[in-house]
Amino acid sequence: MNFATTLHSWDESVALFERRGLPVSSYENLYQEEYDVHTGALSIDGHFDLDAAEPDGTGFVIDGDLDVSGAVLNTDDGCPALIVLGDLRAAAVYLEGDAKLLVRGSVHVEAFVGAMTDKLVMLHGDLVAGVTVLSAEFEPDLVEGTLHGPVLAPAYLAASYAEATAAPEAVLVPDVLRTGADEDPDDLRCFDAPGVHGGRLLRRIEAGLPVTLAGAGTGQAGGAAAGRPAEG
Repeated sequence: MNFATTLHSWDESVALFERRGLPVSSYENLYQEEYDVHTGALSIDGHFDLDAAEPDGTGFVIDGDLDVSGAVLNTDDGCPALIVLGDLRAAAVYLEGDAKLLVRGSVHVEAFVGAMTDKLVMLHGDLVAGVTVLSAEFEPDLVEGTLHGPVLAPAYLAASYAEATAAPEAVLVPDVLRTGADEDPDDLRCFDAPGVHGGRLLRRIEAGLPVTLAGAGTGQAGGAAAGRPAEG
Protein backbone atom coordinates (compact mmCIF):
# COMPACT_ATOMS: atom_id res chain seq x y z
CA MET A 1 0.00 0.00 0.00
CA ASN A 2 1.26 3.46 -0.85
CA PHE A 3 1.30 5.25 2.49
CA ALA A 4 4.07 6.21 4.86
CA THR A 5 4.94 3.82 7.67
CA THR A 6 7.72 3.35 10.18
CA LEU A 7 8.83 -0.11 11.22
CA HIS A 8 8.32 -0.68 14.95
CA SER A 9 9.73 -3.50 17.04
CA TRP A 10 7.27 -5.53 19.11
CA ASP A 11 8.22 -3.62 22.25
CA GLU A 12 7.69 -0.28 20.47
CA SER A 13 4.35 -1.51 19.15
CA VAL A 14 3.22 -2.59 22.63
CA ALA A 15 4.22 0.80 24.03
CA LEU A 16 2.05 2.46 21.37
CA PHE A 17 -0.88 0.12 22.08
CA GLU A 18 -0.67 0.95 25.75
CA ARG A 19 -0.59 4.72 25.10
CA ARG A 20 -3.72 4.41 22.98
CA GLY A 21 -5.57 2.18 25.46
CA LEU A 22 -5.71 -0.98 23.35
CA PRO A 23 -6.40 -3.76 25.87
CA VAL A 24 -3.77 -6.40 26.48
CA SER A 25 -6.46 -8.99 25.75
CA SER A 26 -6.36 -7.85 22.11
CA TYR A 27 -2.72 -7.37 21.31
CA GLU A 28 -1.45 -10.35 23.32
CA ASN A 29 -2.94 -12.54 20.58
CA LEU A 30 -0.86 -10.94 17.81
CA TYR A 31 2.41 -12.29 16.55
CA GLN A 32 5.10 -10.68 18.67
CA GLU A 33 7.02 -9.33 15.71
CA GLU A 34 7.64 -6.03 13.91
CA TYR A 35 4.76 -3.87 12.62
CA ASP A 36 4.47 -1.07 10.06
CA VAL A 37 3.05 1.97 11.87
CA HIS A 38 1.33 4.88 10.12
CA THR A 39 1.24 7.97 12.33
CA GLY A 40 -2.09 9.81 12.37
CA ALA A 41 -5.34 9.34 10.46
CA LEU A 42 -5.20 7.66 7.05
CA SER A 43 -7.52 7.84 4.03
CA ILE A 44 -7.27 5.22 1.29
CA ASP A 45 -8.90 5.74 -2.12
CA GLY A 46 -10.17 2.36 -3.30
CA HIS A 47 -9.85 -1.01 -1.64
CA PHE A 48 -7.43 -1.91 1.15
CA ASP A 49 -6.58 -5.42 -0.09
CA LEU A 50 -4.80 -7.16 2.76
CA ASP A 51 -3.94 -10.14 0.55
CA ALA A 52 -1.97 -7.91 -1.82
CA ALA A 53 -0.37 -5.72 0.84
CA GLU A 54 3.33 -6.22 1.49
CA PRO A 55 4.35 -4.65 4.79
CA ASP A 56 7.94 -4.85 5.96
CA GLY A 57 6.68 -6.31 9.24
CA THR A 58 3.84 -8.64 10.18
CA GLY A 59 1.05 -6.11 9.73
CA PHE A 60 -0.13 -2.52 9.72
CA VAL A 61 -0.88 -0.30 12.70
CA ILE A 62 -2.86 2.84 11.91
CA ASP A 63 -2.33 5.27 14.79
CA GLY A 64 -5.58 7.15 14.21
CA ASP A 65 -8.77 6.78 12.19
CA LEU A 66 -8.78 4.76 8.97
CA ASP A 67 -11.12 5.79 6.13
CA VAL A 68 -11.31 3.50 3.10
CA SER A 69 -13.48 4.55 0.15
CA GLY A 70 -13.63 0.92 -0.97
CA ALA A 71 -13.51 -2.28 1.08
CA VAL A 72 -11.07 -3.88 3.49
CA LEU A 73 -10.58 -7.25 1.80
CA ASN A 74 -9.14 -10.60 2.83
CA THR A 75 -9.90 -13.80 0.91
CA ASP A 76 -6.59 -15.72 1.26
CA ASP A 77 -4.60 -17.14 4.15
CA GLY A 78 -1.43 -15.43 5.24
CA CYS A 79 -2.54 -11.80 5.08
CA PRO A 80 -0.99 -9.14 7.33
CA ALA A 81 -2.67 -8.01 10.52
CA LEU A 82 -4.52 -4.68 10.57
CA ILE A 83 -4.68 -2.76 13.84
CA VAL A 84 -6.62 0.51 13.83
CA LEU A 85 -6.16 2.63 16.95
CA GLY A 86 -9.07 4.94 16.05
CA ASP A 87 -12.31 4.34 14.12
CA LEU A 88 -12.56 2.34 10.89
CA ARG A 89 -14.88 3.54 8.12
CA ALA A 90 -15.14 1.69 4.82
CA ALA A 91 -17.63 0.66 2.18
CA ALA A 92 -17.29 -2.90 3.45
CA VAL A 93 -15.18 -5.30 5.43
CA TYR A 94 -14.91 -8.78 3.87
CA LEU A 95 -12.87 -11.39 5.78
CA GLU A 96 -12.42 -14.93 4.50
CA GLY A 97 -8.85 -15.93 5.32
CA ASP A 98 -6.83 -15.89 8.52
CA ALA A 99 -7.44 -12.19 9.13
CA LYS A 100 -6.31 -10.39 12.24
CA LEU A 101 -8.33 -7.19 12.62
CA LEU A 102 -8.22 -5.15 15.82
CA VAL A 103 -10.06 -1.81 16.05
CA ARG A 104 -9.75 0.37 19.15
CA GLY A 105 -12.76 2.48 18.17
CA SER A 106 -15.92 1.77 16.17
CA VAL A 107 -16.46 0.30 12.70
CA HIS A 108 -18.83 1.96 10.21
CA VAL A 109 -19.56 0.06 6.97
CA GLU A 110 -22.34 -0.80 4.56
CA ALA A 111 -21.49 -4.50 4.89
CA PHE A 112 -19.43 -6.46 7.42
CA VAL A 113 -18.87 -9.99 6.10
CA GLY A 114 -17.00 -12.89 7.65
CA ALA A 115 -16.74 -16.48 6.42
CA MET A 116 -14.46 -19.49 6.83
CA THR A 117 -11.72 -17.61 8.62
CA ASP A 118 -9.22 -18.75 11.21
CA LYS A 119 -9.21 -15.23 12.56
CA LEU A 120 -8.69 -12.75 15.33
CA VAL A 121 -11.35 -10.03 15.04
CA MET A 122 -11.82 -7.74 18.03
CA LEU A 123 -13.78 -4.47 17.83
CA HIS A 124 -13.67 -2.36 20.99
CA GLY A 125 -16.32 0.13 19.90
CA ASP A 126 -19.61 -0.26 18.05
CA LEU A 127 -20.16 -2.18 14.82
CA VAL A 128 -22.45 -0.01 12.71
CA ALA A 129 -23.34 -1.84 9.50
CA GLY A 130 -26.03 -1.80 6.85
CA VAL A 131 -25.78 -5.59 7.15
CA THR A 132 -23.57 -8.05 9.02
CA VAL A 133 -23.21 -11.41 7.27
CA LEU A 134 -21.82 -14.32 9.31
CA SER A 135 -21.05 -17.62 7.60
CA ALA A 136 -19.14 -20.88 8.04
CA GLU A 137 -18.80 -20.50 11.83
CA PHE A 138 -17.40 -16.97 11.63
CA GLU A 139 -18.30 -14.39 14.23
CA PRO A 140 -16.20 -11.59 15.72
CA ASP A 141 -14.23 -12.57 18.81
CA LEU A 142 -15.42 -9.32 20.40
CA VAL A 143 -17.78 -6.45 19.73
CA GLU A 144 -17.37 -4.50 22.95
CA GLY A 145 -19.85 -1.80 21.98
CA THR A 146 -23.22 -2.28 20.28
CA LEU A 147 -23.90 -4.03 17.01
CA HIS A 148 -26.19 -1.78 14.94
CA GLY A 149 -28.03 -3.07 11.88
CA PRO A 150 -29.48 -6.37 10.69
CA VAL A 151 -27.59 -9.67 10.93
CA LEU A 152 -27.76 -12.60 8.52
CA ALA A 153 -26.43 -15.72 10.25
CA PRO A 154 -26.93 -19.50 10.06
CA ALA A 155 -29.14 -21.13 12.66
CA TYR A 156 -26.24 -22.24 14.88
CA LEU A 157 -25.20 -18.58 15.32
CA ALA A 158 -28.56 -16.86 15.02
CA ALA A 159 -29.50 -17.29 18.69
CA SER A 160 -26.69 -14.93 19.67
CA TYR A 161 -28.15 -12.24 17.40
CA ALA A 162 -31.85 -13.01 17.79
CA GLU A 163 -32.92 -9.37 18.12
CA ALA A 164 -31.03 -8.35 14.97
CA THR A 165 -31.62 -11.26 12.57
CA ALA A 166 -33.46 -10.37 9.38
CA ALA A 167 -34.77 -11.97 6.21
CA PRO A 168 -32.10 -11.65 3.51
CA GLU A 169 -34.57 -10.44 0.88
CA ALA A 170 -35.52 -7.57 3.17
CA VAL A 171 -31.92 -6.39 3.38
CA LEU A 172 -29.87 -7.43 0.34
CA VAL A 173 -30.09 -6.43 -3.31
CA PRO A 174 -31.60 -9.25 -5.42
CA ASP A 175 -28.30 -9.98 -7.20
CA VAL A 176 -26.70 -11.43 -4.07
CA LEU A 177 -29.64 -13.62 -3.04
CA ARG A 178 -29.23 -17.35 -3.48
CA THR A 179 -31.67 -19.17 -5.76
CA GLY A 180 -32.56 -22.82 -6.24
CA ALA A 181 -30.36 -22.92 -9.35
CA ASP A 182 -27.22 -21.97 -7.41
CA GLU A 183 -25.43 -25.26 -6.68
CA ASP A 184 -21.73 -24.68 -7.42
CA PRO A 185 -20.08 -24.78 -3.95
CA ASP A 186 -17.00 -22.94 -5.23
CA ASP A 187 -19.06 -20.05 -6.58
CA LEU A 188 -21.15 -20.01 -3.41
CA ARG A 189 -17.84 -19.82 -1.47
CA CYS A 190 -19.37 -22.35 0.94
CA PHE A 191 -21.61 -19.66 2.44
CA ASP A 192 -24.21 -21.00 4.84
CA ALA A 193 -25.65 -17.62 5.79
CA PRO A 194 -29.32 -18.02 4.84
CA GLY A 195 -30.20 -16.88 1.34
CA VAL A 196 -26.80 -15.34 0.59
CA HIS A 197 -24.79 -16.13 -2.55
CA GLY A 198 -21.22 -15.71 -1.38
CA GLY A 199 -19.63 -15.40 -4.80
CA ARG A 200 -21.93 -12.68 -6.06
CA LEU A 201 -21.71 -10.87 -2.73
CA LEU A 202 -17.90 -10.73 -2.99
CA ARG A 203 -17.98 -9.70 -6.65
CA ARG A 204 -20.29 -6.76 -5.92
CA ILE A 205 -18.11 -5.64 -3.03
CA GLU A 206 -14.99 -5.91 -5.22
CA ALA A 207 -16.78 -3.91 -7.94
CA GLY A 208 -17.66 -1.17 -5.45
CA LEU A 209 -21.39 -1.78 -5.83
CA PRO A 210 -23.90 -1.56 -2.97
CA VAL A 211 -25.05 -4.87 -1.55
CA THR A 212 -27.94 -3.64 0.62
CA LEU A 213 -31.24 -2.24 -0.52
CA ALA A 214 -30.55 0.88 1.54
CA GLY A 215 -27.19 1.34 -0.17
CA ALA A 216 -28.69 0.78 -3.61
CA GLY A 217 -31.32 3.39 -2.83
CA THR A 218 -28.62 6.03 -2.38
CA GLY A 219 -26.55 4.82 -5.33
CA GLN A 220 -23.52 4.41 -3.07
CA ALA A 221 -21.77 1.55 -1.37
CA GLY A 222 -21.38 3.37 1.93
CA GLY A 223 -18.19 3.75 3.91
CA ALA A 224 -16.02 6.83 3.84
CA ALA A 225 -17.45 8.11 0.60
CA ALA A 226 -21.11 7.79 1.49
CA GLY A 227 -21.01 8.47 5.22
CA ARG A 228 -22.07 6.18 8.00
CA PRO A 229 -24.86 3.64 7.57
CA ALA A 230 -27.97 4.48 9.53
CA GLU A 231 -27.97 3.04 13.00
CA GLY A 232 -30.83 0.82 14.05
